Parts: sequence; C-alpha cells; structure tokens
Amino acid sequence: MSTSAIPSVLFVCVHNAGRSQMAAAFLTHLGGDRVQVRSAGSAPANTVNRAVVDAMRESGIDISAETPKILTAEAVHSSDVVITMGCGDACPYFPGKRYLDWQLDDPAGQGVEAVRPIRDEIEQRIRGLLTELEIEPAA
Repeated sequence: MSTSAIPSVLFVCVHNAGRSQMAAAFLTHLGGDRVQVRSAGSAPANTVNRAVVDAMRESGIDISAETPKILTAEAVHSSDVVITMGCGDACPYFPGKRYLDWQLDDPAGQGVEAVRPIRDEIEQRIRGLLTELEIEPAA
C-alpha cells in the first residue's frame, strides 16, 4: 500500500463514462473517507453516459455532476490498486502496483435496463474489494 494509511484505488476504462464512473461512485459511497478513489479513461468521452447516471440514481447515488477525466501516468503511479475495465494497452504499467482487470459488459449505447445488471455486478465487486482492503462498508 501507499505510505498513507488510506489505500488509493484508480478505476480505468476507455471513455470514463460508464463502468469506471459507477465503480468510483460505489467505492466512494461505501468506503467514505477510508479510501481514496480516482477514475479515468484512456480516451475520455465528453459526458457520463445518461443511462449510467439514471441507473446510479436508482441506487441512491447521484453522479450527474461527474465528468470523464483523462488517464495520466501520475494517477496510476499514485494509486495502490489499479482496476481496469477494458482499457487495453492504453493503461500504463508500474511495477509494485496491484492491477485487477474486471471483465464487465460495456454500457455504452445501452438503455438503463441493460445498465442495471452491470451496475449491480460492479457494486458486488466493490463490496468484495472493500473486504480485501479490510474496510467495513458504510450502511
């Protein structure tokens, strides 16, 4: 882990408009100030996917103000855990970092009905990650 007592997690997908935004929102919501959360994309979109925003709102989490961010080497370097979600070879690799690759369907171009199962799978994976990080999820 980092020199900080708080672990840092970076979620990366191509557009930073769907999967990585949902994962970051769930980890922020459930981990609170006990974990530092970042998300980024190798080719960020202009806005977060509307169906993703709507699906997250159904879970009580508002990500409507979020904006896609560009992936930087600094973001990877300053994270303890890097979780990729289909960013391919665009993700920088730094020795000593923990990398996880979550194979998840891409919500791009999908309606909220198709996004819900992706959202629910991401939430379950986040809960598992919190257990691994020894962080009790918020109620």
